[in-house]
Amino acid sequence: MFSYPNQYMKILSSFLLVLFALSAFAQQGAPDPAFVKNNYTKYEYQIPMRDGKKLFTSVYVPKDQSKKYPFMMDRTCYSVAPYGAEAYKGSLGPSPQFMQDGYIFVYQDVRGRFMSEGIYEEMTPELEVHKTNKDIDEGTDTYDTIDWLLKNVANNNGKVGVWGISYPGFYTTTALLSRHPALVAASPQAPIADLWRDDGWHNGAFFLVANFGFYPGFTNRQDDKPTQRRGKGFNPGTEDGYDFFLKMGSMKNTNDKYYKDTIRLWNEMMDHPDYDQHWKDRNVLTHLHDIKTATLVTGGWYDAEDLYGAINTYKTLAAKNPNTPVYFAMGPWVHGGWARGAGDHLGDVDFGGPTGPFYREKIEFAFFSHYLKGTPLDIPKVSTFQTGANQWKTYNAWPPAPAKEKNLYFLPGGKLSFTAPAAGKDSYTEFVSDPNKPVPYYAKKTMDMERDYMTADQRFAAKMPDVLSYQTDVLTDDVTLAGNIWANLKVATTGTDADWVVKVIDVYPDTAANNKFTTKDVQMAGYQQMVRSESMRGKYRTGFDKPTAFTPGQVSPVNFELQDVLHTFKKGHRMMVQIQSTWFPLIDRNTQQFQDIMKAKDGDFKKATHRVYTSKLHSSYLKVRVM
Repeated sequence: MFSYPNQYMKILSSFLLVLFALSAFAQQGAPDPAFVKNNYTKYEYQIPMRDGKKLFTSVYVPKDQSKKYPFMMDRTCYSVAPYGAEAYKGSLGPSPQFMQDGYIFVYQDVRGRFMSEGIYEEMTPELEVHKTNKDIDEGTDTYDTIDWLLKNVANNNGKVGVWGISYPGFYTTTALLSRHPALVAASPQAPIADLWRDDGWHNGAFFLVANFGFYPGFTNRQDDKPTQRRGKGFNPGTEDGYDFFLKMGSMKNTNDKYYKDTIRLWNEMMDHPDYDQHWKDRNVLTHLHDIKTATLVTGGWYDAEDLYGAINTYKTLAAKNPNTPVYFAMGPWVHGGWARGAGDHLGDVDFGGPTGPFYREKIEFAFFSHYLKGTPLDIPKVSTFQTGANQWKTYNAWPPAPAKEKNLYFLPGGKLSFTAPAAGKDSYTEFVSDPNKPVPYYAKKTMDMERDYMTADQRFAAKMPDVLSYQTDVLTDDVTLAGNIWANLKVATTGTDADWVVKVIDVYPDTAANNKFTTKDVQMAGYQQMVRSESMRGKYRTGFDKPTAFTPGQVSPVNFELQDVLHTFKKGHRMMVQIQSTWFPLIDRNTQQFQDIMKAKDGDFKKATHRVYTSKLHSSYLKVRVM
């Protein structure tokens, strides 16, 4: 990592922690630099692109030249360090099995990053047509790189595989768009697919804590001058993110107080809060057609950064390329958590045993070995870990065909049921939302986007007057949800804008015992485990590119996707849904007035009273898929 102040490290979300150390993170097991040096020779190249720019590329070639090897390539915006022909990485490939089995490993700084030439553009827009050598994108850069490697690196077998996690996952997806015939296998892992939807805004609500600390450290250069220099980062001077961001005030203060308009990529975020053409151009999903490369899409159910990217990259590839082998693996992991470690728990929640080693050996290694070296392959199209029941499940497609849609209704008195509300009075529950006293997203003080917030106990929130809770009776049978969840709310507000946060929760029985991962200040009896959660900025309820004000007091539908799950609510548990309007500082605060919140002033934040309707006339419910 880097020699930044401890407080700076605290502000980094798990997103930044993972990504800046991606080369190490994506390699399970302790580094073995002696093995690498003894068995591989490192070369460094400046590979020319069709427009004349050169991309810095490190290539590790097996010293045993008695046979030919396929390429395994990782294109990254997080540096291919260490630099210098005599400076070696401690490990190579997605896991040690690859390094020990023998591949030609390729690491490339993408255009405009670190030692590569060019100007960096975040989520480079892909072009459908390339008429001239000036029509470049990540697809053409990948094509030119592969072509050069095939012609200039000896003893290759003519086959290329690409993998990467998060941003490198995006570059893996765009590698598919090179459509180079030698690219026979690719694994986008936690890929960013749509920056507005993955990491920036979740249905229009800005993910503040994840992004604020990221961009200063990410921004090491904004010119065409290659450098090994890292970004300087930002020191908040505190570990209390709730207090820090509340005192910071409105979003425009990020520049007025701290960044001073010096970070181009941050300003792009602030200047485009709507899903406008800037973001639409960066949605790589629209280009995923006519793909011939076998693809393994990997993600984690508890990936706080790019859950959307993994799920929707798979769904899009499978739908648009029915004749191409497309595989999908989802486990109980945080962002990149499958790449190393046991994957046996998250926070207080026990998954019943290791899950990471199974994926690395039986799925990832088997996939690449088959397509690059011709070994046998026996993996299902879909391998998913069923949380709650703690078991792997395999399917031919996702979501699984047996899962049937049902509505889970919010009823008067805080009830939750698959039975619709009866006719009668137009009932509702209301609460006062004060953006100057927002509901915290996490029970403890932190400057980070804590990776376990996605499974964390929600009892602290259930006690708050501006959090509504609805729960079922004790379940008499297991209930398994498999597939996406849609919130269908009927709401009203005294303001002209409002955020809506919906959390699906597994309530443990009072008899639940602690497990070996339970922290000392927690009891699993009565634990309220978050299973899935999502936010929605209400003004985008009719379209992400067309914000619309609420009419005060008028009942309005607010519908949004909470994304997919595969979770079993066990017999004896309860299902719960919590609804709130602030989730701080995970998302920024809504002024609760119809305006550009990125340009709001400190005095613009107003209290409002929100209603959630629970009647037959105006029913609020979740649309779920039940096995």
